[in-house]
Amino acid sequence: MNDNLLTVEHVSISFTQYLQGLEQHILKVISDLTLSVKQGEIVAILGSSGSGKSLLAHAILGILPENAICEGIISFKGDPLTQEKKEEIRGKHISLIPQSVNFLDPLMKVSQQAIGDAKDKEKTLKHQRKIFEKYGLGKEVDDLYPFELSGGMARKVLLSTALLSNPELIVADEPTPGLDEKSVNETIKDIKKLSEDNKGVLLITHEIDVALKTADKIAIFYSGYVIEINKTENFKDSSKLLHPYSKSLIEALPQNGFKLTEGVQPHEDVEGCIYYENCPIRTDFCEKNKPELVPYGNAMIRCHNFKKEENDES
Repeated sequence: MNDNLLTVEHVSISFTQYLQGLEQHILKVISDLTLSVKQGEIVAILGSSGSGKSLLAHAILGILPENAICEGIISFKGDPLTQEKKEEIRGKHISLIPQSVNFLDPLMKVSQQAIGDAKDKEKTLKHQRKIFEKYGLGKEVDDLYPFELSGGMARKVLLSTALLSNPELIVADEPTPGLDEKSVNETIKDIKKLSEDNKGVLLITHEIDVALKTADKIAIFYSGYVIEINKTENFKDSSKLLHPYSKSLIEALPQNGFKLTEGVQPHEDVEGCIYYENCPIRTDFCEKNKPELVPYGNAMIRCHNFKKEENDES
């Protein structure tokens, strides 16, 4: 039985662009992205800033721009989501904690925009106050405008507002950039509390420490592909990781001595393995052949050096 709240299978996202008049160009940003989130589980998708991973959040909620082309299957509780279904369940069963506090209306008081156009305003206001209190937002916050909130308070408002409909799945899109250390730790605590309430959380971030402190599993996003999904505890020791890039990412942390590796992520898709140019264990076969993301033990790996059939547990 599939007990996943969210399942993303072989999703790719491209954009149609026009160059020099009518010359059409297709820009692929995400390629073959696969992952899943269970109830009560926090899965972090970790990738460099500006790599396009936030597009996954928009694809799940059905808010991609009109020139976007989304292929693959996104399912909620086993049911594939059409655009119509996404519009029906977003804000109810699936909620977004957006990346920017600019999602808050600067001309509207916090409580007014939190409850929106609710039919029973008195009942909704009581519910809103209860949720806000749970995340440390006193009654005085209700009558504030967004510009009067600190960075940490604004993030808590976004989180609390996302929870008003009691969703089963939360998509947290870069919830910590620009926050001081205290606010970051509070945000981590708040997100963990969501999983304790048996909600599934997809955490999208470029901050390694946040992923390590928050998630149950981490999916490594590299140049449009998920290249490894592994338990967070294994990211504390690079020898327990599978992909060379995942290992180098952890070894480059300050606590591990800043062991840097040469090379950059390619901007365009390549014929073979996306990590070929930088990989220390590459073979000639890797240059012309794309690896698939396959199960390996309790992890998933996109590398020709790890074969699905070698793993007795898969």
